[in-house]
This record gives sequence, structure tokens and C-alpha cells, in this order.
Amino acid sequence: MKILVANLGSTSFKYRLFDLPERAGEAGAERELARGGVERIGARESRVFSTAGGRALEAVMPVPDHAVALQAALEQLTAEGGPLTSVDEVAAVGFKAVHGGRVSGVVRVGPNVLTAMEEMAAVAPAHNPPYVRAMRLLGERMPGVPLVASFETGFHATIPDRNARYAVPTDWAEKHLVRRWGFHGASHRFVAERLGALVPSEAKPLRAISCHLGGSSSVCWIRDGKSVGTSMGMSPQSGLPQNNRAGDFDPFALLHMAKQTGRGFEDLLDELAGQAGLAGMSGTSGDMRDLEDAAAAGSERARTAIDVYVASIRHWLGGGIVELGGLNAIGFAGGIGENSPLTRAETLAGLEELGIVIDPVKNGAKASGERSIHAASSRVAVWVIPTNEELIVARQARDLLVDQHNKNGKGA
Repeated sequence: MKILVANLGSTSFKYRLFDLPERAGEAGAERELARGGVERIGARESRVFSTAGGRALEAVMPVPDHAVALQAALEQLTAEGGPLTSVDEVAAVGFKAVHGGRVSGVVRVGPNVLTAMEEMAAVAPAHNPPYVRAMRLLGERMPGVPLVASFETGFHATIPDRNARYAVPTDWAEKHLVRRWGFHGASHRFVAERLGALVPSEAKPLRAISCHLGGSSSVCWIRDGKSVGTSMGMSPQSGLPQNNRAGDFDPFALLHMAKQTGRGFEDLLDELAGQAGLAGMSGTSGDMRDLEDAAAAGSERARTAIDVYVASIRHWLGGGIVELGGLNAIGFAGGIGENSPLTRAETLAGLEELGIVIDPVKNGAKASGERSIHAASSRVAVWVIPTNEELIVARQARDLLVDQHNKNGKGA
């Protein structure tokens, strides 16, 4: 079954095309057939590119919207020698959707789903509006292709109330859905599955902590493959300090800033969501590579930004160890988690008495790919796991289509 997984930006469209067995666990390899995308959507000239089977294609053409972007991508995929002979081979387009509030999990996209995403646009302003616009366009222009939304919040539906509820009036939670929702669900799910396969079977139920560290970062506590706590809350702006987002922040400090400066809440929130985080603290970029270079050159602001980031990861790591009652495994994923030995080393420094010991050589900068980095003496397995969120979304879209087909067949 061929599933195209879309990752949308306001003026961009990226995709990966997978060929999966008809059912989970069925014989047959999961294969990535192609990847590509469209840049500068809406501009006079847009770049349409793809790579499939070692062959790279590129074209420049006007692409006014995301529906045309998908059509242009499909034309490249069905060109002579491409991985598709017909658009009809695409069973579904899957989306790594962010926040649906009252709608979560894996669902077919329809009017109710789009409305639910619009209701949460204020807490996911960088993600929900462009996804809603694109999904609506695609649904109108390509009604024969099923659209499937896999919400990042879905993996965190198993978090118990003690870790999901804010101490706010019950009406806020029940009527307005104010709670810790959690995000990066596809990545944390992938890390949980890989750790379940990599860590010795006697460590069951597996107690693990997934650290998805990148431009956007979060920590997830996992028991037996299920999320029981996570650092991100009501919005993707929360939790750990992000590339250019503040992370957790006392709301009364916002009131203080408004009174001190005379600025409006929307203006201040825009700054917190776009000019804060690692970039705001350091005065450089929010890219960890730039921060490490600046800190090595003597920048105290860059060093402080790294320290604050690492301290926040360690805070959530410690909370997870207590919640889980111990720990069997830690997984590092994301651009920073996979590529910054410094961040991994500082996150786990001094935890030997907790059974967490990394091997400096295994953790070295020259290593790459999925690998263990713990020392032989470590009681806790520590792995670097290149995440594959798109594969998770493709599997979930496949499973939804199969389940719906089976239900329709039984009801016929």
C-alpha cells in the first residue's frame, strides 16, 4: 500500500512516499520510494523537486497553492521511470497534524476535523492555519484521495490526569480543554518502539525516557510503550526552551511586562514565540551548532543558553525517573539529540549513581546513525535513535484505511 506523507509549511510542501505491507506485521519490507517537495508556493516561480531510486528531478514552475503543489509532486512521481504508474496507486495522503483539541488520534480529514483544528489555531499558530488551508484545498480538488490526519497529541492520550491536568478551575479543563496535551507524538512513538526492540527483553515493562531535541524539543516519559508524561503542555510553545520560543513561562510575568512597557499581550506573545528561546538568550541564532561555537569562543550568553536548555532537559529527566520508579532506557532523537555529543554528555553528567553512564568514545562526534552510547557499566541503556515521524504517520494512515475497509466490509 502506497502512502504519501505530507509536511506542510505556509509556503512549502515536503513529502515522503512509502510502500507498506497491507497490514502491520505482514510479510514484506517497508520501503521509502521517494521524497521531495515544493518550495516558494505562491511565488512567481516555485521549485518542485524529488528523489526516487537514485534519480533526482527538479522543475521550476508557478505553484499558487498546496493543492497544485501536491499535483505537481504527483506528476513527477508518475513521470517515466518514476515510482508510480498512476496517481490512483496512492492510497492516502497522511499529515503529521499538530493540534485538534477535541479531535485527536488518527482520523479521516473532514469538516469536523478542520473545525476542531481551527478552534486550536491560537495555541498552534505556526502549524494549524496552513494545515487547515491546505487540507481544505486538497479535499476540494482531489476528493478521490483519502486525507488522514495523525495528531501529535494522540500518543499522549494515555497520560494520567495527575500529569496532564493544570491546577486551574475545572471549567477551564472540561469546557475549554486547558490541559497538558503534549506534542512530537510521532517521534516519541517511534523512539518508544525502537527502544522496545533494542533493550533486552528482561527489562519489562520497559521504563524509558525519550528526548526529542531539535529546533523544537520535548521530553516524554514512557512506560511499556505508552506515554505517561511529557514536557510540552497546552501548546507547542511550552516545555523546554525552544529554538526561538520561550518554553515554560510564568503568565504573570507577561502581565508585568505589559504594565512595564505598555505593550499589548499579542505583541509580547509574538516575541515569546519568535524572538525568545535559545536565540533570545544567546543573542545569536537558536541553532545548537552556532551556540556551541559561540560558547567555545567565549560567549557567556551562548554558554548560559546551553546551560538553561540542558538544565530543563535534566529537570524533566529527573521527574521521569521518579514517575517511572526507575529507568531502563533513554533515547535521544531530533537534530540536537542525534548530532550534539555535548548536549547528550551534559544532560547525563553526574548520574552514575543512578546507573546512567555514557561512553565518551561511543558518544563522540564522528559516530552517526542508530547506536548505543552507554558504557559497559551502565545499568541504563542509552541510545541515539534517528527518528522517523513520517513512517509512523504512514503506518497509522495504512492501519486506519484497513480498519475502515474491514468495518465497511462487515457491514455490507
